[in-house]
Amino acid sequence: MLDIKFIRENRDLIAAAAKKKMVAFNVDDLIAVDDKRRSLLALAEKRRAEQNSANSQIVSTITPEERAALITQMKVVKTELEKTEAELKDSMKVWQDLMLRVPNIPDMSVPDGSSDAENQEIKHWGDRPAFTFEPKDHVELMTALGMVDFERGSKVHGFRGYYLLGAGARLSFAIWQYAMEFFGGRGFMPVIPPTIVRKVNLYGTAHLPGDAEDFYQTQDGDVLAGTAEVPLMGMYAEEVLEASALPKRFLGFSPCYRREAGAHGKDVRGLIRVHEFYKFEQLVLCEANHETSVALHEELNRNTEQFIESLGIPYRTVINCGADLGLGQVKKYDIELWVPKEGKYREISSASYFHDFQCRRLNIRYKDAEGKMRYCHSLNSTAIPTPRILVSLVENFQQADGTIAVPAVLQKYLGQSIIGK
Repeated sequence: MLDIKFIRENRDLIAAAAKKKMVAFNVDDLIAVDDKRRSLLALAEKRRAEQNSANSQIVSTITPEERAALITQMKVVKTELEKTEAELKDSMKVWQDLMLRVPNIPDMSVPDGSSDAENQEIKHWGDRPAFTFEPKDHVELMTALGMVDFERGSKVHGFRGYYLLGAGARLSFAIWQYAMEFFGGRGFMPVIPPTIVRKVNLYGTAHLPGDAEDFYQTQDGDVLAGTAEVPLMGMYAEEVLEASALPKRFLGFSPCYRREAGAHGKDVRGLIRVHEFYKFEQLVLCEANHETSVALHEELNRNTEQFIESLGIPYRTVINCGADLGLGQVKKYDIELWVPKEGKYREISSASYFHDFQCRRLNIRYKDAEGKMRYCHSLNSTAIPTPRILVSLVENFQQADGTIAVPAVLQKYLGQSIIGK
């Protein structure tokens, strides 16, 4: 959420941001509603003042006739105040809804583009494997090795269901243990957060109102979080932090749930796009400083790049175009892993920074050196998701005999260097 004063003073900038992000938002509509809200608020305050003044006069020394006339007059004021307050309440609802839809301003380095197809590659790493045999995809490889069961997964869960079995489950545990060691060594506090969250946390992180159809909801109206970002940001909502404690670095680990609404025909095979998975998430709260946010953004993204490099999986990093930014994101990088059988890169991680957009919504603040109350800045980045990482891992490390070579850094956790039947 942006400050209404900033919006009013920079309406052209907001309009340009909506255009770049391809968000259907008319800033003039918001200004008109804000004008009405301000007018009604002033009128309500005026009538309350009249009411308070009359109440003071009624209890003072005045004649009975004057008191009766004043009471009659105040009945009219009370009726008018109730009407104004009702109009103000309705106006506030419209205003608040529009405020939640104001897009954050993208960084100047964000390229234009109408879809993720126009994201721009800024880096690639690693040599793609040159197989001397026809490579198989992860579904065939893992099924043959007893690492996964999609048929029974679909029987129990339905569309996109899966079981990880044997070495498939152990390999996931090995990745989690290695991720704890790797990211923990970079100063992140490990956190296992709740994953059933109140909707206010999704509004606070700007996942709502826009992404409503992609969430699973409970019978009580709460939501199963699609990322640990949501409960991690909610942890300090409505709190004032010590400036000396910033930046706060968290490594959240949680199950994640996504309906993948609108993606029914996409990536239906295998572990690419599933309804439930596990993910490590890096999240940082820092001081309200653009240069600090930029530096931390590069750091978070580089952490995941180095993790992938240590596994030996070829990847590329792209900067996301305007249309592929979320409502609150100032800038975002995606890391995409090479998938040999498909002959393409697929996203494994996103790293974003938001300035104070999320913290303003969640009211997360700190006092700066001058004692002024400031909203924190927030950033997040995928550390590593499972089982999606298994797709590229098993396909890039497959052997001619159908076995899977285990990356060296995972061998001490898995206890083996080759996965075979």
